[in-house]
Amino acid sequence: MRNAKGFTLIELLIVIAIIAILAAVLIPNLLNARRNANTTAAQAYVRNVATAVEAARDPTTGALPTLGNCTNFVSNPPASVSQCRVEANDDGVNFTVTATLTGARYDSVSFDSATGQFSFE
Repeated sequence: MRNAKGFTLIELLIVIAIIAILAAVLIPNLLNARRNANTTAAQAYVRNVATAVEAARDPTTGALPTLGNCTNFVSNPPASVSQCRVEANDDGVNFTVTATLTGARYDSVSFDSATGQFSFE
């Protein structure tokens, strides 16, 4: 028997097969985690915009400030937010913040100040 150093071809193939199996299991989980993180970042941004709108409300009359683009209230949206709008509800007292998302679990996230609830579509 010779005194060979190194790995045999079979040993290398087994290691490569194990790495391929681990990659097949881990990569989808990592992508799903990234989509969830993008959704959570967008939800936090929408909440910050809603808080800024409430802070900008007239303290005497309770009237809403001029609404429109979310960047009027909070700058630097996360990369997952492609578009964001603040619109007054029909009652004129409450408002809705809606963000359109990219690379996230949902297409959009909305916050309704009347109910204090988020909705995802």
